[in-house]
Amino acid sequence: MHIERLVTMANDIAAFFHSAVDQDEAAQNIALHLKRYWDPRMRKQIMAHCLDGGAGLSQLALQGVQLLASESVSKV
Repeated sequence: MHIERLVTMANDIAAFFHSAVDQDEAAQNIALHLKRYWDPRMRKQIMAHCLDGGAGLSQLALQGVQLLASESVSKV
């Protein structure tokens, strides 16, 4: 999938969870959503994009992807 589409999807998810009072909780919800509903190839691609700077990701989406990436690393 094109990274631009994944960035748009991640930003849409972040916009949905943005209303949470606690931004840390919102980032956790984003990471959980990506973990539950995104194909492993999509997760791998967005995490790699995040490591390359995360161009186009909103701050909250970036936090969620970083959290997902840190959870993935800790399981290895």
